[in-house]
Amino acid sequence: MTKSSCCTPARGTAVKSNCGQTEVSTGTRPHIDSVLIPGGTGLVGTAAAQIDGDGESPLRRVRIKPFRMSVTTVTNAQFATFVSETGYVTEAEKFGWSFVFWSQVPEALTETQAVAHAQWWRRVDGAIWSAPNGPGSEGDCHPDHPVVQVSWNDACAFARWVGGRLPTEAEWEHAARGGQGDVKYPWGDAEPDDTLHTPCNIWQGEFPKHNTGQDGYITTAPARSFEPNAYGLYNLVGNVWEWTSETYRVKSLKKSVKQRLAGMKGFKLSKGGSFLCHKDYCYRYRIAARTGTSPDSATPHQGFRIVWPQETPHTQA
Repeated sequence: MTKSSCCTPARGTAVKSNCGQTEVSTGTRPHIDSVLIPGGTGLVGTAAAQIDGDGESPLRRVRIKPFRMSVTTVTNAQFATFVSETGYVTEAEKFGWSFVFWSQVPEALTETQAVAHAQWWRRVDGAIWSAPNGPGSEGDCHPDHPVVQVSWNDACAFARWVGGRLPTEAEWEHAARGGQGDVKYPWGDAEPDDTLHTPCNIWQGEFPKHNTGQDGYITTAPARSFEPNAYGLYNLVGNVWEWTSETYRVKSLKKSVKQRLAGMKGFKLSKGGSFLCHKDYCYRYRIAARTGTSPDSATPHQGFRIVWPQETPHTQA
């Protein structure tokens, strides 16, 4: 097992979330491609945990109702429509700053504040969804890439606007497995590496110093890239972390884990890993892997996708 690592920084002690409380106005909603995920018995977790203290184990079976899930994470173009139609202001904009990975900070921004115990994360004033790495990085907000620098509360607001919600952990894992059973990745069990097998957008090279970009991308990839899984869903692991509807909880009797989690009360659960994950540092691009951060936090590797009940119409051309 590897030890838990700081891959998703938090603003601080978790604040009370406002999901379900903030109202957003209606407007023309973007079309969002979705697929039907069949119900039945789903698997959650793993019998062979790889990260100590994250709560990956045990492997368990749960009953899941059919639902629809967006084929990709929400894109910048879709989020831009949301902002244009509703006037929504993200939490990063309200705070006036957000987290940025050190190598993505624009050269003009010479003074930034590093995060304790994870010096590769920097506090950057003006880092928001439309300029994800700070002022001067507007060109990094590609229309077909996942929207990033969005908090859990921002994701909930968008989900309500399109008549959906964030997935549960069980729904997310059930969809990611694609009907293949107890597999490690959406494509099966074949392990990604730094040279020959690159089925998703993760880090290749020495973290955090050098990313070779062997998979074709140094930062985010288009939301619809690489091969989809058996259900037709793209980038369920790698690319960007995906918010879920659940609070981050770990059942553990270890005192050290309980002490670590004491400072994470109210944190929200994310799944899937990101382009910053590497097996030597953050082996969390597996289906069973998980992490948590405060609901008001935002980073350039955090996004989300939407689910709807099977019978609910949810898109509008």
